[in-house]
Amino acid sequence: MTSSFLQPRGPGEDRETHTFRGGGRSRAAGSVNLERQAEGSEGAGTVLSYNPHINLTLTQQRQRLPIFKYRSQIMYLTEKYRTVVIIGETGSGKTTQIPQYLHEANWTGNGYVVGITQPRRVAATTVSPSLPTYLPLLVCLSVCVCRQVASRVADERGAMLGREVGYSIRFDSCCDPKQTRIKFLTDGMLVREMMKDPLLKDYSVMILDEAHERTLHTDIIVGLLRKIMKKRDDLRLIVSSATLDAELFKNFFETNPTRDSSRDTAVILTVEGRVFSVQPRYVKRPVANYVTSTVETVLALHREERNGDVLAFLTGQEEVDTAVAHLGEHASRSNKGMQLMAVPLYGGLPYGDQLKVFQRAPPNTRKVVVATNIAETSVTLPGIVFVVDCGFVKLRTFSLTTYLESLMVVPVSQSSAVQRAGRAGRVRTGKVFRLYTEDSYEKLEQTTVPEMQRSNLAPVILQLKALGVDNVLRFHFLSPPPADSMLHALELLYALGALDDDCQLTQPLGHNMAEFPLPPMFARMLLTSDTFGCSDEAVTITAMLQVHHVFNQTSRQKASAVSLFSISHYFRVNQFNKDPRWCQQHFLNYKGLCHAVSIREQLIKLLKRFKIPLTSCEGDPEPVQRCIVSGFFPNAARLHYTGSYRTVRGDHTLLIHPSSILHSERSPPWVVFNEVIQTSKQYMRDVTVIKPGWLYELAPHFYEYGTERELAEAKRRRTDAS
Repeated sequence: MTSSFLQPRGPGEDRETHTFRGGGRSRAAGSVNLERQAEGSEGAGTVLSYNPHINLTLTQQRQRLPIFKYRSQIMYLTEKYRTVVIIGETGSGKTTQIPQYLHEANWTGNGYVVGITQPRRVAATTVSPSLPTYLPLLVCLSVCVCRQVASRVADERGAMLGREVGYSIRFDSCCDPKQTRIKFLTDGMLVREMMKDPLLKDYSVMILDEAHERTLHTDIIVGLLRKIMKKRDDLRLIVSSATLDAELFKNFFETNPTRDSSRDTAVILTVEGRVFSVQPRYVKRPVANYVTSTVETVLALHREERNGDVLAFLTGQEEVDTAVAHLGEHASRSNKGMQLMAVPLYGGLPYGDQLKVFQRAPPNTRKVVVATNIAETSVTLPGIVFVVDCGFVKLRTFSLTTYLESLMVVPVSQSSAVQRAGRAGRVRTGKVFRLYTEDSYEKLEQTTVPEMQRSNLAPVILQLKALGVDNVLRFHFLSPPPADSMLHALELLYALGALDDDCQLTQPLGHNMAEFPLPPMFARMLLTSDTFGCSDEAVTITAMLQVHHVFNQTSRQKASAVSLFSISHYFRVNQFNKDPRWCQQHFLNYKGLCHAVSIREQLIKLLKRFKIPLTSCEGDPEPVQRCIVSGFFPNAARLHYTGSYRTVRGDHTLLIHPSSILHSERSPPWVVFNEVIQTSKQYMRDVTVIKPGWLYELAPHFYEYGTERELAEAKRRRTDAS
């Protein structure tokens, strides 16, 4: 192969040949946990499961799931213990079946509800009998898993969605308070329910699905449930987690003060799966470019290995598209032997392209799926025999040095690497080609750092305050965050006006900000938009920035000619006459914009509840710019003589992202931005041109205004006074 790989040791010597039991740990020596740790915005959530039993009845399909033989055991443990931690393989049926078992065992009697939380609003599947047998799968990566899983469970129960089985996600709810007994909801929505019902009195059992993802909201829920269960002896908790986290969850909820195990209140149950070995191959020396090496490795194994599909992992959409393009060029030039068909997989992929991932390749053709880490646990792909692991992942991290939260490409954890390898061990013995050395693998972190320990904690603090947690520094977290991160979050919320001098939520701004299912800066911008006369435009821009794929990615350069502001104006005046042809002509994602319009309608309802009228600046951009500054003033940067930008706070170097309209224009002197993406450099994304005077005018408590000499003199006087 082009990338030189080390061969595995001989029989009895290969300690790196893993025995896989789906998501559980094999009882054999040397077995490795398969469930991955949280890897950021893409990939979290539940699974897309291939269903080979589509011609069976729904009841027969349920009975063929691996979880079925554990039904009695699960019910017994739920009755005996207050907390049950379940370790099970991806696709075992935990998500759809356990809630039904509880319902059938009368845990929903007397009007109680069984709740099931999902970590994020990405990755979803439901098997649909209406689809042809050659494609026994319905998949939509861009919609909420709760809606899709709830739909599947409703089908299995012969019920209408929204009655016996319902869901609740951000900006969408389909439940009947009187009829719904099984309720799927995102972890963020459960936190919001806790604001109204602190003891969760409507629930008899709460299931935390994919808890090992360790999102911010999941960790908040875990800490709050620990407090709730001290006051509610009747509440049961089921945690679906990876093996490496199972003991952590068990110990966190265990209330037995003695060493007598018969008095334990928490227990771990492992759901075993079938065994398939996966042989790892490592490179002899580090690769220079993991994207290029991924393509070369795929082509090499395509030439040398027998039949079997390939799954290749890269870190982001642009890398995936680049690799697919290169593989496509090779396929077009090749006319001998087995053909190669490369398809991409990432969040926000158009629906038609999503289906290609699950379609069988034509005869004499090998399918290569090039994916982000969404394919680690969020997708189960049939036919995968070979995996190519680039060894990196994109994570959202917060720096206390620069005060910036950015998406960074970092090495994967061992847990994640094993999870990736396990994709090749689902149907038969497979191989994983790791584009890093064996020594590098041994030096990887065992698990991924939880979001709570690497994220901007302002949203966490805001919600904990709204939940009545006065001293957030003493809140019992599963993994305590750095104290400096907590203090920075408190400072930011104070600067945004959400907290007062006593660190309490301000009235009404702070309380209203906590009500918005948005980051604090967006909430602040919306709640002050009426004072600038542009609440209509502000709510539209906010809605569209919650949809990550407004532009068609294959036409990014052409799409950049249209600004969010101009799209905002178009949809404001044509919101009841949305035109797919206009979107196509302007290289826009029509379904993405329709989703944004739906979010916009929900946000408008919130504004009306807070008595904020819908006003428009009628095409004048300055009120919108000033409104954006009112929320995003902490993210200000000025043009440096080198051509880069420097943040006002921290003097950190940034560049405008190539996808921005401003990238190809004359660089504006001052900007604010929404987020930072880090590759070899750090790039600002969602950038707005501003005037420096607006910063001092709208945030005088945060900025000083004057010449460098005047500011230096003011700083000297403060130093002398202290």
